[in-house]
Amino acid sequence: MKFTRLVPNVFYTDITEALKLFVNCLEFRIEHDELNTSRPFCVIEKDGLRINLFQNAELAGEHNPEFRLVTDDIEAVYQQIASTHPEFLHPNLNKVTLRPWGAKEFALTDTQLGIVIQQW
Repeated sequence: MKFTRLVPNVFYTDITEALKLFVNCLEFRIEHDELNTSRPFCVIEKDGLRINLFQNAELAGEHNPEFRLVTDDIEAVYQQIASTHPEFLHPNLNKVTLRPWGAKEFALTDTQLGIVIQQW
């Protein structure tokens, strides 16, 4: 058995919040766009990573996921986000920090999602 990609579904009350974080801040591209429909949805992608974003208030209320994005240059990622979108830095991990398990990490958050940026 072989898998080539994991594609999470993330639900937002307002999908524009997701686009601010993923497209504006993290520079994902919209690859499939159904944003101007009665049930807004899009597929975003960057560097082989893909996420399905949905606007659905009921499901957004039930699901609050956390992701980890792994990078080879956490300092550069941190500097770019801190200088362009500091509002997304999580108050509990808003600086690059060496964690007890040996990874460097900092975190982002928006209205629905937590993202830990990590470098081993």
